Amino acid sequence: MKQNWGAKWKTVLLASAATLFAFSLICYPKQSLEASIRGLNMWWEVVFPSLLPFFIVSELLISFGVVSFLGVLLEPLMRPLFRVPGVGGFAWAMGMASGYPSGAKLTARLYQEKQLTTIEAERLSSFTNSSNPLFIFGAVSAGFFNNPQLGLVLAVSHYLGNISVGLIMRFHGIRKEQRQAKRQPRSFSLPYALRTLHRTRLKNEQPLGKLLGDAVRSSVQTLLMIGGFIILFSVMNKLLYMMHLTEQLAPLLRHLLRLAQLPEQLDIPVFSGLFEITLGSQMISQTDEAMLMEKAVATSFVLAFGGFSVQAQVASILAEANIRFQPFFIARLLHGVFAASFTYLLWKPLYIKTAGGMPTNIPAFLHAAKDGAWNEGWRLLQQYGPLLTLLFLCLYIWLVIKAASEPRGRS
Repeated sequence: MKQNWGAKWKTVLLASAATLFAFSLICYPKQSLEASIRGLNMWWEVVFPSLLPFFIVSELLISFGVVSFLGVLLEPLMRPLFRVPGVGGFAWAMGMASGYPSGAKLTARLYQEKQLTTIEAERLSSFTNSSNPLFIFGAVSAGFFNNPQLGLVLAVSHYLGNISVGLIMRFHGIRKEQRQAKRQPRSFSLPYALRTLHRTRLKNEQPLGKLLGDAVRSSVQTLLMIGGFIILFSVMNKLLYMMHLTEQLAPLLRHLLRLAQLPEQLDIPVFSGLFEITLGSQMISQTDEAMLMEKAVATSFVLAFGGFSVQAQVASILAEANIRFQPFFIARLLHGVFAASFTYLLWKPLYIKTAGGMPTNIPAFLHAAKDGAWNEGWRLLQQYGPLLTLLFLCLYIWLVIKAASEPRGRS
């Protein structure tokens, strides 16, 4: 009976939310259109061209057996540290390099390939999703804050936070695994890794053109879904602001900001960042009432939490593979707390000393950011990204039409 009432209340809640959203679109058509265009521009200029190459290469590396090869080599590292197979090292590296939600897509793909158990997939997805360095250094540090030196402390805190989440999530599902046969990490063996690579390639032996076409179609299809979520949450965030719900809900964050000893004026920027990290980071950078360190701590939390937009993308990807979303959400909260804490702890050694009084000790990685390399990379992505997006959308349409016109008997 209680379950029946719970299901009815869920139905009423979802129906009411959808009705309110539709009513808001009718009441604020101009603002909704502007927010939709803003989300579309972000996807068109940045998200699609930056993620597509990683998605395609990842699909090909899995098909060719390279990921299985790396998995054997990385098994002695990943299994003791994070309780995941060595293939998790590939998902971890690609997730850091390409950003949200690459880690979730690769985790789902490896799970579908039966290279991960359900618990291992939940663990792996929790710490392989992060912001990429180009976004942290180019968009946030150089673009929003106009301060490239800030990128080092944000990036180090972000990735240290992710590692910390992985070390904690290694205990996730440990009781269930105790009932199963315990798998010991295989020792490093290059010959065995090469044999694994060859066996995997033989299992997926298809013409190169077929593999490449499938990789492009799968990648573009995922990116179309991501674009839809970006536009949806951009509009949703704007409508909450127009209906003054942001002002009503943001004060709930003030108590948490007080506990963290952060200015209350960051409530609305942080609330916006809970929905969409780009808008939230930009609003935090424009808060004059907060000091730079306070803004950096708040930005670290927003970047690590990922925003409901990113989490909806990940939830959709994980749901297709029947992987639970709850561990990922808990991990994002942990990542936000860890990243913000590391930013506070590392502020003096990584920012005050390097940007202030010790220029000779600035790492080479920071010199690149200081010279504007990351900012230039971000500018080039925005300039030529739409062209790459258009070309691959045309290629995707051609591949879909070609696949539909082929006889069903052909493979």
